[in-house]
Amino acid sequence: MDLKEIITESAEKSLENETHFLVEVVVSKHKPWKFTVIVDGDQGITIDDCAKLSRAINESLEELVSDPYTMEVSTPGLDHPLKLKRQYNKNIGRGLKVLRKDKRVIHGLLKEVVEEKIIVETESGQGKKIELESIDIPFVEIEKTFVTVSFK
Repeated sequence: MDLKEIITESAEKSLENETHFLVEVVVSKHKPWKFTVIVDGDQGITIDDCAKLSRAINESLEELVSDPYTMEVSTPGLDHPLKLKRQYNKNIGRGLKVLRKDKRVIHGLLKEVVEEKIIVETESGQGKKIELESIDIPFVEIEKTFVTVSFK
């Protein structure tokens, strides 16, 4: 088992709250090691939850990693794309920027998440002639999706 698998297993075991979940584990390719663990929660996750998880993972690595390393446990920021269907569910009602595999970009409001697709409501037209359109986007056609922030 490699370091990424060990950290992933330790993190999943340590996430005792069913509303918290592991998004991604990144292990640097070169020493000094840097381990980045991205976690999220259906209703968010606190800094205390991240600290507790960091301690648990560090304990599991004590005997396995003798070289110095840095551990970072955090939540995904706005610059981190959505990776799991569970993250899409959490962001229903928020703005999205969807980069499709065919290189088209769709901006809109996430209305619904169903089995194999998301439904995004987009605006077209200008002024008083704005029309709303629902677009179905299958997960297999999505390259990356980012949550957007509106300052309107």
